Amino acid sequence: MALSLYVDTARWRAHQKSVIDQFPELVPVCKGNGYGFGHERLADETIRFGSDTLAVGTTYEAARIKDWFSGDLLVLTPFRRGEEPVPLPDRVIRSVSSVDGVHALVGARVVIECMSSMKRHGVKEEELGQLHAAIEDVRLEGFALHLPLDRTDGSDAVEEVIGWMDRLRAARLPLHTMFVSHLRAEELARLQQQFPQTRFRARIGTRLWLGDHEATEYRGAVLDVTPVVKGDRFGYRQQKAASDGWLVVVAGGTSHGVGLEAPKALHGVMPRAKGVARAGLATVNRNLSPFVWAGKQRWFAEPPHMQVSILFVPSDAQEPRVGDELVAHLRHTTTQYDRLVDR
Repeated sequence: MALSLYVDTARWRAHQKSVIDQFPELVPVCKGNGYGFGHERLADETIRFGSDTLAVGTTYEAARIKDWFSGDLLVLTPFRRGEEPVPLPDRVIRSVSSVDGVHALVGARVVIECMSSMKRHGVKEEELGQLHAAIEDVRLEGFALHLPLDRTDGSDAVEEVIGWMDRLRAARLPLHTMFVSHLRAEELARLQQQFPQTRFRARIGTRLWLGDHEATEYRGAVLDVTPVVKGDRFGYRQQKAASDGWLVVVAGGTSHGVGLEAPKALHGVMPRAKGVARAGLATVNRNLSPFVWAGKQRWFAEPPHMQVSILFVPSDAQEPRVGDELVAHLRHTTTQYDRLVDR
């Protein structure tokens, strides 16, 4: 009995193709937990559709994935002088976000990140003049811009890239390749038209692997069902059942990522109100689980355990049976499945 990730493989791959068709120079991203699929699976998919480069998050991920993918590996986390050395093959490309970092990587293949409106990391405009001497000692693969997802100020992503292209050109730096993130296909086409001599490569992860929500589904198997009546005590803390129903033990606990949730950016009055309501319920030990039974998300009976969750299903719903599977609304990037099932 397991927490399973079911994949409609034909549909999932059709979506991949639609993204690749829009971004022909695409660099797929495989970082973290492999967007819920795992590094090995995404490496296999990347080989299948023929990309020559795979982007990973860290040098540690590159060290693992190198045995599954024989092409170039682009490490997205910028190099820092003094970081722990990790043995990597020559086909690994390092991102660098400082002039000092470029100087420290003599002989290495590098992509230089420019400071975008994200203001996360990158070489600044006033530092471009210092790059001439620095890049003589490295193998420059190109420059990169990591752009924000939302532009609440009404600014234009294409204009931001053009601005940096103009700065790099004015500094007489090579513009043969630009790696970009979070651009739409039509925006990338505008850039390619304006700079025909530059190869634009979109680094894409979420849109490529998770863009079709109907292609995947998590399900937790029911392991045990125990009837309770109002007032019965149960669980580690011996709480009382609020009404008649069933305690349902389902595969999927904290080790899988169940009950762990990344913070969300809330926009608008209604989402904020719902967030306040959830927080209020949590103070009285009422927490909604991600598991669905009989068309409704069910409440945790108590906080999830390491490998299972215990749910409360009221008596007015259908009784679950051992072996049933409950759909679970889980975030791919924080979930670790027991098994993946291709359908």
